Order: sequence, then C-alpha cells, then structure tokens
Amino acid sequence: MTQRRRVPRSPRARRKRVDLHKVRGELPDPVVEVVDAYERHLALERGLSTHTVRAYVGDAVSLLGFLHGLPVIDPGDEERPGLDRSRGGGVQALDLQVLRAWLAALRGGGASRTTLARRSAAARAFTAWAHRRGHLETDPGARLASPRPHRTLPSVLRQDQASDLLQASGSGAAELDAIALRDHALLELLYATGVRVSELCGLDVADVDLDRRVVVVFGKGGKERTVPFGEPAARAVRQWLELGRPALARQTSPPALLLGARGGRFQPASVRRIVHEALGVIPGAPVMGPHGLRHSAATHLLEGGADLRSVQELLGHATLATTQLYTHVTVDRLKAIHDRAHPRSR
Repeated sequence: MTQRRRVPRSPRARRKRVDLHKVRGELPDPVVEVVDAYERHLALERGLSTHTVRAYVGDAVSLLGFLHGLPVIDPGDEERPGLDRSRGGGVQALDLQVLRAWLAALRGGGASRTTLARRSAAARAFTAWAHRRGHLETDPGARLASPRPHRTLPSVLRQDQASDLLQASGSGAAELDAIALRDHALLELLYATGVRVSELCGLDVADVDLDRRVVVVFGKGGKERTVPFGEPAARAVRQWLELGRPALARQTSPPALLLGARGGRFQPASVRRIVHEALGVIPGAPVMGPHGLRHSAATHLLEGGADLRSVQELLGHATLATTQLYTHVTVDRLKAIHDRAHPRSR
C-alpha cells in the first residue's frame, strides 16, 4: 500500500487547546445558569445539531470566560497585552468593548480570519438571545463588525479519481469481508448522495429504500429530505445488509444502517479515517475527508448539467447562496456555456 507523506504541522496548528469545559466550571454560578439556558434554547427551541450546539456554547463560554479573566486563549498567550482581567459582574457586563477585546485576543492568539468571522457570528447570536431574555439591557452584538472570511474552495476529486476510489473499495468488498462490505457501502453512499457524515451515521436501516433507490435524511435543524442514489450504491448497500451487517450485529445493536466492529452505531470519526485511508492509495488524490466527497459529488453534478436549485435540494442547504459558495463549476464548462449561449461569444 502506498504511504501518503505526512505534512509537518505548523507551529500554530500545534497550539494547545483550552479546555472550555473547565472554563465553564470556573464561571460564577449565575453565569453558568445563563449558559445552561442558552444551551437548552439551541438544542430544544432551535433544534440545532449536537455539533452546532457544542460550537455555539463553546464560543459563548469563551466570551464569558474572557469577561471574567479566565484563560480562554492558549496557555502560552495568557498574559498577552490587551487581555483585560478587570472586567466581571456577570453577563450584564458584556458590551461592545468586551466583544472587540475578546476578538482581538483571539486574533493575537493566532485565530484565522475565518475563525474570527465564525466566532463573531456566534457572539452576536448569544448577545441577541441574552437581550431577548432580559440578561442584557441592550444588544452589543448588533454593532459588532466581523472580518470577512477568506473564501477558499476545498479540494475535490476528479471524476476518474472518484471512479478509482470506488473501484478499489469494490475490489476489497469482493472478498465478502464484513468490514470491507461496510466500508464500500459507506463510500458509495457518501459519493452518490453527498450527505454529511453526521447524516450518514444517523441513518437507520428503515431510512433506506433500495427498490426506489432513495434515502431519507434528517439534516441540520431536524429537517427531513429524500435523496436519490444510483444502482452501484444500491448494490453495495444491499450486499452490506445481506452479508456484512448480520456478521457485526449483536442483540444490543441499534437499528443503525452502519455498524462498528462491536455492533454499535458507526461514528463520524471512523468514517473520516476510512475515507482518508481509501484516498491514500489513489494516485494524485487530494487529502480530504467525507466533506470532500460531498463537495466532489456536488461539483460532478454541476459538471454533468445539474442546476443549482437541484443541487441545493440534494445537499439540504437552506439558501441557494450557500450552494453557490459550496460548489464550483470548472472553467471549461463555463466557457462552453458562454460559447453556446451568449450572442457575442463568436
């Protein structure tokens, strides 16, 4: 097997993460109660995914920890100039100055423009909620400007590379080993449907209709959508269900479509590992995870002539603007469309 050369990580990438759980536990009790209420709001009222709730709450904890003088930047930067440790007084002490100082501290700690933009949005969401609930007299986040993130397109597979990937995993599945059958089925489904890795791992057997070749997916915010897939994916899933899944299932196994070696529901981290390993033997393939397969599927749909609205529906995006940023069309196809459609192209 060809070994992929490991790229050395930059000093910034090696920064030690701050334990926000510890920071949350060190906040004053009234502030912790506000954080708990905010977490319930995100999970129960807004119906956000566990991952999204964790990210939003983590940013709120970071902001409130900064307000109360707790170390929310990496430990080596605790005493960085500009970190104001004199503030306090609970959530009601949040103002525009604190928000800006927090972002400045994050920037000094090495946060990228994209990270700062995301955290600014999270801070605005928290202060807007806190103002509505009466924890803040005014909403300082409404006046908080955030840096524009750099728009970088993620790497995608060429169509021949995607074909090589699935052909290689199919060769492994031909041995009828349960693990190989599962891995081939998940790769086929990821590429055929473009679903998120969390959506894939959340699938139950009953969510897949092999006769109609569709899968019912519960996406962000609990929104349900039906996504079609092709015959190759249907064959891979059918083989997994008939020959692979029974070998891994236990009496205590959930009704999950994908199971781990011990019979539990398959986890996103394991899917990421499988995708990385499978792509590692494809010559010239970029380093990517399951999200790269999602982006590749969307790109190949557009290259095949699909319209943005259809791709938006398949991917489960709330707005077309997200799809336009998420997908890209090759220059050759754009030129072909221009040559065919524009009256002054020749």
